[in-house]
Amino acid sequence: MPGYSSINLSCGDVCPEADTVQAALCLLCLPAQKHTHHTTIDLDFCRVTPQMPGSSGTAQSMKKTIGHRGVETTTGETTYKKTTSSALKGAIQLGITHTVGSLSQKAERDVLMQDFVVVESIFFPSEGSNLTPAHHYSDFRFKTYAPIAFRYFRELFGIRPDDYLYSLCNEPLIELSNPGASGSLFYVSSDDEFIIKTVQHKEAEFLQKLLPGYFMNINQNKRTLLPKFYGLYCVQAGGKNIRIVVMNNLLPRIIPMHLKYDLKGSTYKRRASPKEREKAVPIYKDLDFIQDLPDGLLLEADNYNALCKTIQRDCLLLQSFKIMDYSLLMGIHNMDQASRERERGVSNSGDSAGSEGAVTPDQRRPQAQKSLYCTAMESIQGEARGKGALDSEDHMGGIPARNNKGERLLIYIGIIDILQSYRFIKKLEHSWKALVHDGDTVSVHRPGFYAERFQQFMCNTVFKKIPRKYCSPLCRSYCIQLRCTFWLSGVQSDRPDLVPRTPPLVDSAADCEANLSTSSLGSTGIASTSPPLR
Repeated sequence: MPGYSSINLSCGDVCPEADTVQAALCLLCLPAQKHTHHTTIDLDFCRVTPQMPGSSGTAQSMKKTIGHRGVETTTGETTYKKTTSSALKGAIQLGITHTVGSLSQKAERDVLMQDFVVVESIFFPSEGSNLTPAHHYSDFRFKTYAPIAFRYFRELFGIRPDDYLYSLCNEPLIELSNPGASGSLFYVSSDDEFIIKTVQHKEAEFLQKLLPGYFMNINQNKRTLLPKFYGLYCVQAGGKNIRIVVMNNLLPRIIPMHLKYDLKGSTYKRRASPKEREKAVPIYKDLDFIQDLPDGLLLEADNYNALCKTIQRDCLLLQSFKIMDYSLLMGIHNMDQASRERERGVSNSGDSAGSEGAVTPDQRRPQAQKSLYCTAMESIQGEARGKGALDSEDHMGGIPARNNKGERLLIYIGIIDILQSYRFIKKLEHSWKALVHDGDTVSVHRPGFYAERFQQFMCNTVFKKIPRKYCSPLCRSYCIQLRCTFWLSGVQSDRPDLVPRTPPLVDSAADCEANLSTSSLGSTGIASTSPPLR
């Protein structure tokens, strides 16, 4: 339902708007309230909060919560499991500083099987200890999962320990103001390199089980659109466990994104909500993409083939792990629109460059190597290029493309939310939705079907090869000449009933011009032996 709303019910009342599985499940909790207290059900967020008799419930209903994420009514600060965002950021930086420092004292060696299940823990009292500094937060414990294995992952992607520490702990983490509907908190490092996301217990547990297979996959294939995991940690504060994962940042804040999409290949309720559309840069969904870009995004043949091959390979891996319900997160930077905005002197007011703060180079920081294989272009093809080649003004790590208007685009993509396995609760959700709608169109489905539908949607609907009308003038001239030559050769062969064979379409202007130089300019083929065109 659009907006934020709540309904006051007495015990045993039936919710008149319980039209979702979540709202219906929330109602199952009502008989358990063994008193005459009223209950407020947040229909958008499905949180059941009891109220004492005589209380108006105004303060309760004003505190908006999505999952474990909430907002303090007095200060407006974000909380997660009742821990303020500022305290969580401080604990994360203190914990990572300690664990990276202690890990540097351990000798480098090969990763062993037992390294994937190791958990290291350190206690941080507020007054400090022999191993930890004093701090002004509440006491907390910091856990590091599989430190040796994640150190290997970071080294594989070219991340040195001092760079990792500097990016995450030298400057305050920046909280993203548009985190989505998952109930997680998202932080980005000040240099735009890393994303920190809070994950649920089941997701963290599933990632631990995935680590051996993830280790095998990235050794075989570094060119992947899957998330690059750099660390898994847990902050124990206030009797709660807050698990976080450090990943690569897909959408750089320094580049304004004119459009954002979260695509799954399904159509059931896959449209951005009215509340989402009110944001400066909304995250649209599948039906919005089909409506806004019916012709898809046009890529050069080489990039299109490399992208589709990468998607196919990643989906096969996810299917082997029985993973489903993942998405393709895509940010689109319109270069022509950005040029027009610069000419008008209008700065982009989206969340990527406005509310999140601008990214400025830090002159105090020594020259550091950026993470390898992490830009969109590096993820789909070729060897890792130098910094100058990928961070040029033309590409900036994005995949060049065009829309149906011919405007130049840069696409930033990655597969996200891969920590959802097809467990019993997901099977139940699919069965429930299949009863009320076409089961093949809902997002939750068995992994094999989900992977096939995902690939088909991305490679047939979202991304397409650039048609020949975008070839260079030299390419178009060559194509016309070649078609006429074949037609004339068929007429002069005294076989008017024989339809001349149409030459194959060229994939790119470069191929076309190469063919022009070898075929029509002095080659021994048909083009050189046919009479000149009038």
